[in-house]
Amino acid sequence: MKDFQDKVAAITGAGSGIGRALALQLVADGARVAISDWDADGLAETALLLEERGAQPHSTVLDVRDRAAVHAWADAVAAHFGAVNLVVNNAGITIFGTVEESPYEDIEKVVDVDFWGVVHGTKAFLPHLAASGEGHVVNVSSIFGLFGVPTQSSYNAAKFAVRGFTEALRQELLISGQPVGVTCVHPGGIKTNIVNNATASNAADTSGIARVFNEKLTRTTPEAAARTILRGVRRGRPKVLIGADAVAVDLVVRALGASYQRPFAAVSRRLTATLAAPAHRKKVSA
Repeated sequence: MKDFQDKVAAITGAGSGIGRALALQLVADGARVAISDWDADGLAETALLLEERGAQPHSTVLDVRDRAAVHAWADAVAAHFGAVNLVVNNAGITIFGTVEESPYEDIEKVVDVDFWGVVHGTKAFLPHLAASGEGHVVNVSSIFGLFGVPTQSSYNAAKFAVRGFTEALRQELLISGQPVGVTCVHPGGIKTNIVNNATASNAADTSGIARVFNEKLTRTTPEAAARTILRGVRRGRPKVLIGADAVAVDLVVRALGASYQRPFAAVSRRLTATLAAPAHRKKVSA
């Protein structure tokens, strides 16, 4: 897929962040877009921004955990536009908590959204992408799909799973010769709402984590991330790293192998100690 002129793209998690930026960039590149999110207000804002740019988006409030709903959305998008060329499975959440303190329900929720949402979107759209004759799947993993992080075990599990699922899918399509490209995306620190909207399994206040993330760890805008992703699609890249942090971590983990865990744990310990006092002064419901 060398350009997006007159192509049809479907994007989950389009109510903010990378999803919204992708929708806006694709429209600017001449594509027609279908957007979804479970945040109705955020989705409506994205739709309005697209309409202000002359687009007529197909907009659907959607919970990607609902398999039947995702398949119905895919069929509706294909029927509305006549074809689908690109799907970006971008929707994601996180919940902070150690393995010990995280209830099964929190782990299941993260895995259901972040992994099963990708599976649902991929399987629902794959027949339409193949039928288009020029299709592409973009599955958004994370920098946390490259290395493990304390208090992010469920997010790590989901994002590592997205990576493995996507890499296997790409090989299957290469073997079968179907006209569908596949890209797995690993964003680093992006200025999105995922950490701002996060809760904690131990009911701790996550505002300190959000503050450090937003002030210290986010170096890439959603708009820059969207441009990087679409450049990767045009070039047929199997793997896209977004941000210097993602590139650096990928290099370090590949160089150290499993030995990365000890120095990374030391960094996490210092960060946790720094945040501990303000994090426990104020409690919020998870």
